[in-house]
Amino acid sequence: MNQKLTLSSSELGTLWLTYQQKTMVQRMLEYFIEQADDNQAKEIMQDVHMKVINYVEDIKAILKNEGAVIPIGFKEEDVNIGVPKLYDNMFDIMFCRLISSISMGLHTLHMSMAYRKDIVLLYKELTAFTQSVYDECVDYLQKKDVLPRSPAVSMPKSVEFADGTNYMSGFNLFSEKRSLNTVEVAHLYNSIEANIIGMQMITGFAQVANEPEVKKYFIRGKELAKKIVTDYTQLFLQSDIQPPSTWGANATDSKVAPFSDKLMMYCTSIFCGFGLGSNALGTAFSLRSDLPVTMVNTAKDVLTYGRDGGKIMAKNGWLEEPPAMQDRNNLTK
Repeated sequence: MNQKLTLSSSELGTLWLTYQQKTMVQRMLEYFIEQADDNQAKEIMQDVHMKVINYVEDIKAILKNEGAVIPIGFKEEDVNIGVPKLYDNMFDIMFCRLISSISMGLHTLHMSMAYRKDIVLLYKELTAFTQSVYDECVDYLQKKDVLPRSPAVSMPKSVEFADGTNYMSGFNLFSEKRSLNTVEVAHLYNSIEANIIGMQMITGFAQVANEPEVKKYFIRGKELAKKIVTDYTQLFLQSDIQPPSTWGANATDSKVAPFSDKLMMYCTSIFCGFGLGSNALGTAFSLRSDLPVTMVNTAKDVLTYGRDGGKIMAKNGWLEEPPAMQDRNNLTK
């Protein structure tokens, strides 16, 4: 009975989004695999690539059975495998780690929007798959000693309760700001780490973009990521916390594009969405009053940047529209 249900609007929408993301990852992995110098890294990416292809085919089959058009997503023409390396070693696995982190959250959210058992099962499998990829990437990067951990902390010896409203103070010029708590540090550090990797990625994109407007957009994104890293690092230093140096593989001096402008713009939009989600969580769980304001300002900058990117994509015919609901006003004319 459950299998005979037609796809709901939310199921169709999430499948469409997943198809877009997985075809993008598929194309980027094809380039990273070809350029990989480390055999272990290459094996990790080859395994991920094979499974991503299988999931793309699963989504195609579901849509075909429902009589829905197959999205375009990203094709072979969106990647140029034979060009010089755009990034130094380790960037490929760092990228895989970050994109799997983004995917874990998306797949769990999408599963909560599903009703049909086959769709729920698909997202359960995707969640488990991305979790295993994340684990492999972390293990690899730690063995290579290139993945620093968030700041060290002394273990608590007793339970403490906030003494009045001073705990939440952050703007009062006549009172001293309390030190960051570990929950706040976790969210700030996660943003610093993600933006450093994003800054390296978008620096490479800026070097190889074909359209002048796209190149300018990526340069602007690099500066935005740099500002976020600087602002959040300053918050650490104000609490006498030395932020660890997050090691990130740099872009090389190549100026030959391995990816289409369309693919690089879409990848950047995914990172913007991830940044907005991370800032929302950080805002919700930060109790010192100055932190949510800083994070909201960051979110406004990221949202504006992401919207401007969407306009560029639409202008160039790169923005594939999600399936739409029927326009009842138009149908009744």
